[in-house]
Amino acid sequence: MTAETAETATDVAVAEVPRLTQLSLRLDPDGPAAASVAKLLGTGLPTTPCIWVQAGPVDLLWLGPDEWLLLAAPDADGLRPALVQAIAPDFGTVTDVSAQRTAFDLTGPDVREVLARGCAIDLHPRAAPVGTCVQTLLAQAGVVLTVRATEPPAVRLLVRSSYAPYLLSWLGDAVSGR
Repeated sequence: MTAETAETATDVAVAEVPRLTQLSLRLDPDGPAAASVAKLLGTGLPTTPCIWVQAGPVDLLWLGPDEWLLLAAPDADGLRPALVQAIAPDFGTVTDVSAQRTAFDLTGPDVREVLARGCAIDLHPRAAPVGTCVQTLLAQAGVVLTVRATEPPAVRLLVRSSYAPYLLSWLGDAVSGR
């Protein structure tokens, strides 16, 4: 390889976030269930596409017009029953999908560069500020990507558990410059 084409190692740390509580929430964002959930969580569900917000210890990720993914600590056992009770008078569903995805946090000044090697999403802070949440492909694996900080850049990736070893291997290669 010539100096012009040689790839170099990057400054990115990759850490698994084990056993996050992950709840899929489906309901009418304009219905009474949404208001009950907002009262329970202390903030409304995000209704703007491709964003996530924090409600205390719970991250609320917009996935679609009537779909959210709620992320919480592994010990958030009471969250699902509280949500079920909040939406009970109205139509909606709360499904525990914690075993479905694995989470990885990427931090460091070169996060955007590493992700650009396998992802078509523009992660420049002007295009993807903190609070951005997108579903995309990274190295041909479906991921949910949340932008968590800009200085230093920090991104959380959620990937199907069956793809996690592949994606972790790809990230290792991308971070090392291979």
